[in-house]
Order: sequence, then C-alpha cells, then structure tokens
Amino acid sequence: MSDTDKFDEHGSENGEPSRRDFIYIATAATAAVGAGAFAWPLVTQMSAAADTRAAGSIEIDLAKVSEGQQIKVLWRGKPVFVRYRTQEEIDAADAVDVANLRDPQSDDDRFVPNLSGVIDKRLLVMVGVCTHFGCIPVGEQGKIDPMGAFGGWYCPCHGSHYDTSGRIRQGPAPTNLPIPEYTYISDTVIKVG
Repeated sequence: MSDTDKFDEHGSENGEPSRRDFIYIATAATAAVGAGAFAWPLVTQMSAAADTRAAGSIEIDLAKVSEGQQIKVLWRGKPVFVRYRTQEEIDAADAVDVANLRDPQSDDDRFVPNLSGVIDKRLLVMVGVCTHFGCIPVGEQGKIDPMGAFGGWYCPCHGSHYDTSGRIRQGPAPTNLPIPEYTYISDTVIKVG
C-alpha cells in the first residue's frame, strides 16, 4: 500500500482534522469577527441618538387637569388626550359588557398603576388618533351632539364613536384609541414615551 492511501479526501490521517482544516476554521472565524466589527458601527449609527430619544418623551403634570376636563399635549407629532373622568364616566365604562366590544378591553386594562401600585381610573391617558384613517377625534363629554350615544369621543371624518374609556363602539375604526407607553415619575407627573 502506498503512503497516499493513509489519508482521506481532506488530507487528514485516520479521519482526524488536519492542519489545513484548522487553518480554514481559524480563517472563517477571523473573517466573521472582522465582518461583525465592520458592521457594528454601521448599524449603531442608524439608531436614534440619545438627545433624539429624550425628545421622544414628554412629562405631563396631571395636577393641571380638573375633574371633568381634558388636556391635549403633542407627543411625537400626535395628540395625547389626558382626561380626568368623573365618577359617572367611570361607572359608564365599567358597565360595558366587554364581550360585545369590537376590540375587547376592560376599562382596567387601559391604565398603568401609579407609584403606589394603584390604578387611578380617573386619569385616562390615550393617543388621540382615530384608528380608522388617523383623524383626530373630538369630544369633551357630550358637548357635541353625535357623541351623546356613548359619551366619549367622535371622529368627524368617518363617524367612529368611542366611549368614556376610548374604546370603539360604533363606526369603521377597527380598534380602540391606543394607550401610549407611560410611567408615573411622581404622584402627579407622568412620563409618556
């Protein structure tokens, strides 16, 4: 038998990895690390800068809202409604059978607990953009006649009606008014975004 019969097709003796296999693996690993090191700065430069991310959040002082009133603030180019609901509005929202809603969500699910871990159902925070075509719903609890059916908000563009919890009740909108990501940073101030 000749000396060439001792080696397999990869050049290794008795089927074990050869020096050539090690060089191929080491070269591939080095190339992968090099490609990652080259790509990392390109990927990270596409993310938002810290000052931009900070501008993407706002603080809202809830003490400025009296019972039965609503304020509107602009966040990321969208209006945010902060409604201080009356007990009647809370009771109306709680009385709704969630199983009959197009976008089933209980009133409690639309709130974030405060620093004490308690949900304050008086202060409703939501993005004021209709989920149908992005119009801005109007409403200050029954001051506009079309809103009387559910006592919440009405989109004048295509006739979507929302209740006192911002849930879709009638019209073409597919989902409830969205609740933005927010946290309490004190008893009376929230940070949206």
